[in-house]
Amino acid sequence: MPYSYFILLSFDGTRYCGWQIQKNATSVQETIDKALSTLLREPIRTVGAGRTDTGVHARRFYAHFDTSAILTNEHIAQTVYKMNRILPPDIAIQGIFPVNPDAHARFDAISRTYQYFICTQKDPFYHRKAWLMEPKLDIQTMQRAADLLPKFEDFSSFAKSNSQTKTNRCKVFHARWTSQDHLLVFEIKADRFLRNMVRAITGTLVDIGLGKIDMNDFAGIIEAQDRRKAGYSAPGHGLYLVDIEYPYELRVTG
Repeated sequence: MPYSYFILLSFDGTRYCGWQIQKNATSVQETIDKALSTLLREPIRTVGAGRTDTGVHARRFYAHFDTSAILTNEHIAQTVYKMNRILPPDIAIQGIFPVNPDAHARFDAISRTYQYFICTQKDPFYHRKAWLMEPKLDIQTMQRAADLLPKFEDFSSFAKSNSQTKTNRCKVFHARWTSQDHLLVFEIKADRFLRNMVRAITGTLVDIGLGKIDMNDFAGIIEAQDRRKAGYSAPGHGLYLVDIEYPYELRVTG
């Protein structure tokens, strides 16, 4: 009988095509699967909490996997240690946890939180880690627009076209801008996100901050349910998946 585990990791997505395995490109999932298969001495295929686009980063990302081995606390600690030694420096493992056999990293998640970083002046420490946007942005107006997001459920206007998603309905819990020195951070939390949704929302809000889109038109853009009505997508390298929440009963003691 297989035994189920969750793995908690973080990664710098600069070198990767995203989490999902793809042909002729290096993915985070493929890199993790190879390391686990080597250490557990059997083929391992992880299932991630979701896809990430090329260049997108994750501070907290979960995946689950099954193995024929019963991993004791000591064995788990050794596996985490060894994985962090053989994985490249842009991927780190924080923990491995035993879970119930029917636990699912993607479908059991009850919320996800993303942050998007904008740098308002050139900063070498945020190269490929934030979107350089030197023109002055009207943050107050951008926040007024962001405040409207929890009032809507259908986000088709911010969904990647030709996706296989069955529904474009999402529940946004909060969306807020903060600033510190020359960094602007947009944080958004929802029960689920459509592919490209956060980047499309961010790009549209930036257009509002630049005066390219009138704040009073934002609700109409959402209601149109038409991707062509919204702004362009912000670059992937400024986006971070920072948290995923699961029901407490998802984990089992062990």
